[in-house]
Amino acid sequence: MYIPAACRYTLEVQATTERIPQVRRILAAHLRHWHLEQHITPVCRAVDELVGNVVHHASGDKRCVVELRWTGRHLIASVADTDRRMPRVTSSSPSKGGLATVAVLSDSWGTCGTATGKVIWFSRRVKAAERIVRATPVAMPPMSEFRLPPTSPQVPVPAG
Repeated sequence: MYIPAACRYTLEVQATTERIPQVRRILAAHLRHWHLEQHITPVCRAVDELVGNVVHHASGDKRCVVELRWTGRHLIASVADTDRRMPRVTSSSPSKGGLATVAVLSDSWGTCGTATGKVIWFSRRVKAAERIVRATPVAMPPMSEFRLPPTSPQVPVPAG
């Protein structure tokens, strides 16, 4: 049995206007490596919006973590930051940017509060991948062979 191995890339970056093009180039390189060239423009544009939102709206620490995951069928991108305020869609017009743009460029998107801030994610379906990275098949032993390791015998400790 072959199972598609998920491709994953994580980048922690200080969110600044100057860093957005650098993040875009790094993500584009990974998408090319995964043979997902047709997704470079929409994914990079949506991540630009999310990192730009950190630059303009996050209070305090402007660090964020950008993550790409490709499962073989879905490409998921996320941006996590340390600002606990959840974003709002203030305009339904993608021409004004923000989450409306992310919504247009993706098949689905959402937000999630975390213990340290929030994550905003979006996904795109990959209809026909040129290459699917596959994990090496590994024979799994039957469930009856899974046992807890033996515990070491208790050695009495003399009192006093």
